[in-house]
Amino acid sequence: MFAYAKTDLVAGVVVFLVALPLCLGIAIACGVPPVSGLIAGIVGGVVVPLFSRSPLSVTGPAAGLTSIVLVEVQQLGGLEPFLTAVMVAGVLQVAMGVLRSGRFAAMVPSAVIKGMLAAIGITIVWKQLPVALGLPGPLAGAASQIHPGAALLALGSLLLLFGWKHTPLARYPMISPALIVVVAAGFAAQAMAGIPGFALRPEHFVDVPLGGLTAILGALPRPDLAAIMTPGVWVAGATIAVVASIETLLSVQAVDRLDPLKRHSPPDRELVAQGIANSASGFLGGLPVTAVIVRSGANVAAGGRERLSALTHGVLLFVAVVFAGPLINSIPLACLAAVLIQVGLNLCKPALFASQVKLGVTQLAPFALTIIAVLALDLLKGVILGVVVGIAFVLYENSRRAVIATRDDAGTWRMRFRRDGTFVSKPGIVSTLEEVDDGEHVVIDGTGEYIDHDVKEVLATFMADAPQRNIRVTLVGIDLGHAQAGGGH
Repeated sequence: MFAYAKTDLVAGVVVFLVALPLCLGIAIACGVPPVSGLIAGIVGGVVVPLFSRSPLSVTGPAAGLTSIVLVEVQQLGGLEPFLTAVMVAGVLQVAMGVLRSGRFAAMVPSAVIKGMLAAIGITIVWKQLPVALGLPGPLAGAASQIHPGAALLALGSLLLLFGWKHTPLARYPMISPALIVVVAAGFAAQAMAGIPGFALRPEHFVDVPLGGLTAILGALPRPDLAAIMTPGVWVAGATIAVVASIETLLSVQAVDRLDPLKRHSPPDRELVAQGIANSASGFLGGLPVTAVIVRSGANVAAGGRERLSALTHGVLLFVAVVFAGPLINSIPLACLAAVLIQVGLNLCKPALFASQVKLGVTQLAPFALTIIAVLALDLLKGVILGVVVGIAFVLYENSRRAVIATRDDAGTWRMRFRRDGTFVSKPGIVSTLEEVDDGEHVVIDGTGEYIDHDVKEVLATFMADAPQRNIRVTLVGIDLGHAQAGGGH
């Protein structure tokens, strides 16, 4: 951990500056006290590096879990039972790591993951628009209640965030545009304090407890441990565990590709570390955590090389919470909403939809249905539906295209297996064999492909009937030793 102490300490400061507004903003987006987001960032930064072997990933509250938190807090009847569900999720993640199930995250189709993230992005943008406009409630029917000062800050913040890449400061990866937005919005809010109609009210600012560590601990929500007997808590815990694990493993894989030292992070060890952190975060009143690519990417760009950078960022978050409460409380909510709107728009940008359309219906359908199901139902059901649709398309493609058949002028059919022949392929294979006319020659080539017993029985049945139709059959690379015509009936 301490092999690159000098560069890691600098990178840790940069990651802290990136993480601070995100921790606050995600907590607000989830409808929970801002301090819960900060606690999650502290736990993710301090606990995970002690158990993980991922050198560059950074853990904290993730925008990808926002919709889950919003739904489950409401369904479970409050934040306290939800925190118990977060602890349950941590235990389940540890079990998943011990059982070496990290590899199975790769089984979730790419289209489903993209659809899940796009739906999360849409949810974030929709939920943050009222905050950006200073509204006291939902967006619909509240145009007359828009606060000009909050709306102006949000608009200016969005312009700065999206225009950042065109500024000279964009050449310095150590400078966080989100932090610049937060600082600039804080000064702008002070400047507007004397302008009638534009001055922000107390409810338009972040509100974390003041008075040091004792006041913070006293204000933190506590898990309702009695709720562990409630089935809904276990369902919520399983949902968090599955989605957080997928997001973590995808982020770790992505940051490993950015690692200049080309190291590989063990996925099962990462699940154990994340599980311990989630149990601790839920117990202390924090949000669920995952490895997050935004903070991890900032870590790499700032020169981070080992886990000390993530640990440093966690310690600095703790120091900020305990000693810099007044500064944190001077941050306008509207600018944090702008930061999250940018995150949400990046998750559901039009280019993503265009690319899925170009890939065809087999990718577009699971992608679109996942988005619709996540928005209409919830995140876990949406992902499950997307996976089912993805599997259905795979089965359909395998049933139609396992065999390529061509017929030459001499009446010889050449059937070549281009993928494994399984029971799923039987309808397509039977359909192809039915096109063979009496008296023709058929060459069936399965070289290098796995042919299961169901398909062998289909071929054995065809060969048994072939002499009666004067059809000559040649098998290449296929052994029908134990296959019986008609399945032995």
